[in-house]
Amino acid sequence: MTSPLFLGIDTGGTYTDAVLYSESEGVLASAKALTTRHDLAVGVAGAVETVLAEIGGATARIRLVSLSTTLATNALVEGQGGRAGLVMIGFSPEDLKRDGLAEALGGDPVIYLTGGHDVHGRETPLDLGPLEERLSGFAGEVSAVAIAGYFAVRNPAHEIAVRALIREKTVLPVTCSHDLSSRLGGPRRALTTLLNTRLISMVARLIDATSGYLTRRGIHAPLMVVRGDGALISSDEALLRPIETILSGPAASLVGARHLTGLDNAVVSDIGGTTTDVAVLDGGHPRLDSEGATVGRYRTMVEAVAMHTFGLGGDSEVRLDEGGLEAGMTLGPRRLMPLSLAAHLWPHAVIPVLERQLRASFPGRQDGRFAVRTGLPDAMAAGLAPQEAALYDKLALEPQPLDVVLASTAQRATLDRLVGRGLVLIAGFTPSDAMHVLGRQDQWNREAARLGAEVFARRKSGSGRAIAETPEMLADLVSARLTRQSAEAVLTALMADQGVAGIDAARSTFIDRALSATPGFVQFGVRLDRPLVALGASAPVHYPAIAAMLKVESFVPVHAGVANAVGAVVGQVRETATVFVTEPDEGRYAVNGCGESHLVKDRDQAFARARQICVAEARAAALRSGAESPVIEVQEHIDMPLIEGLEKLVEARFTASASGRPRIAAK
Repeated sequence: MTSPLFLGIDTGGTYTDAVLYSESEGVLASAKALTTRHDLAVGVAGAVETVLAEIGGATARIRLVSLSTTLATNALVEGQGGRAGLVMIGFSPEDLKRDGLAEALGGDPVIYLTGGHDVHGRETPLDLGPLEERLSGFAGEVSAVAIAGYFAVRNPAHEIAVRALIREKTVLPVTCSHDLSSRLGGPRRALTTLLNTRLISMVARLIDATSGYLTRRGIHAPLMVVRGDGALISSDEALLRPIETILSGPAASLVGARHLTGLDNAVVSDIGGTTTDVAVLDGGHPRLDSEGATVGRYRTMVEAVAMHTFGLGGDSEVRLDEGGLEAGMTLGPRRLMPLSLAAHLWPHAVIPVLERQLRASFPGRQDGRFAVRTGLPDAMAAGLAPQEAALYDKLALEPQPLDVVLASTAQRATLDRLVGRGLVLIAGFTPSDAMHVLGRQDQWNREAARLGAEVFARRKSGSGRAIAETPEMLADLVSARLTRQSAEAVLTALMADQGVAGIDAARSTFIDRALSATPGFVQFGVRLDRPLVALGASAPVHYPAIAAMLKVESFVPVHAGVANAVGAVVGQVRETATVFVTEPDEGRYAVNGCGESHLVKDRDQAFARARQICVAEARAAALRSGAESPVIEVQEHIDMPLIEGLEKLVEARFTASASGRPRIAAK
């Protein structure tokens, strides 16, 4: 009897990976294809078709498909996403100053409504007037709307009313904050909702592309998506809560690292094209961040692995500080398309330009850089300012040199805004190009990498000297910089997890002396308490030197390059639901949570009602997310001190967890 197969897919910023997995035999086949942002189905099909070709009759045996992705994580790190509107119920403009909400909002519109509730779920009357006045123009301004109400986690009635009005008057996607988190902290919940709204179209494109390909290929199996805590949810649920897929790829990599190495305790560092993600395995399980996932500049309310994400990867921008006598080099946080990749895809558009720039007597500020449209749907360009629209119209779906595209210095800021919206990608010299120059990678166009290195090496430091004499010297400088920044990233992440506050490894004199092995009367060193597991396609290239700098044992497992896809197929569904009971008046108990709000006169009845609601919601959520037979566990925390000899209920919290393996397709 042939065993069922599971298909794991991971879509990253540069590559899309696929694995075929059997519970009895492990990984049977794996493959990579370039992620095609203009049409994600092309990259998905490229990777999956390769693994299907290795196993005869595999299509008919696939019973489950599971998807992880770093697209949402990368978008937040790079500040990308669709333009969104924010409706704040019961909040004031001052609340925008908290938790980075104003920074995240940028120039996107916000509407303030009178309303909201108190901690016991009692309302302040809702005024929908300001929203009704703005709705007619909203469809042309934004691609989706986020709604956050004051204490909506205790009573979501006003968020639900606002959502109903927006759906009645527009076709815009809408996200309510109470659907994403049951935790207090209005501004951070609003931030989480805003970011979720920005990601809807991006994650929808990925799920639609994947499900469309599977249907055309005759693969009729449930499609699951990895959440940021490593658990699986159905694709339908992921479309409603795309914010939960931030750190999806890194979470899947942790699950995959545990499965591939068998190590219970390890530091896991996953290097991709855009980011390096560092996390810890403790006792065989990923450590979770109880405060909420931090990605880029933002701390969200999404429970996820305690992952530290750094804008450092194989495709990171190489930035030069030309102010000092000796030019300083920094990598990231922005991702560029490597010149070697751009020339691999469009050789006629890249190599002649680099040759022209090398023939010039003096290096130009924009030499070695190109702009290319990402091919996103026209709807994503909604709300562009006139100067942004004019520049966007000049660009095409193949690279164009910046020394031709940009007519003035001011246009550079305009281009950066288009990049921030995810509409345009810059191609330039990256660590991946450096590895091609050094012969450590060879999958793309080495000639373009070498030409790009020559162009970059012509730039001068403050002393007037070229920063490198040969392409190889420049590539060595970039490689050394990636080694050093990666070691600093690992140390910064681990010290933060250990509660050592205020130490930035990149700025610490002691850590600098330790990593540089500086001689002296007092010598410094660093040591990790567990091995370093390196994941990612370029891990074998970079991490031996990084582990040597950290003086730690390292593992680069077989299938390290597709660990995310492995983790995607070995996870479980897990959902939680929380209900609160408070005592607003003596002898009256408020039961709030899971979208319900009740007043009960008997305390025991209130507690029983809370248990019933949270268990029912956790089970229902697990079934919606694709669990086969969820197992329920309930935790209770009751804060009820004695005051003058009488029990006074401050708050009771009931949390139900439902977990189980995902349903698989019948034979």
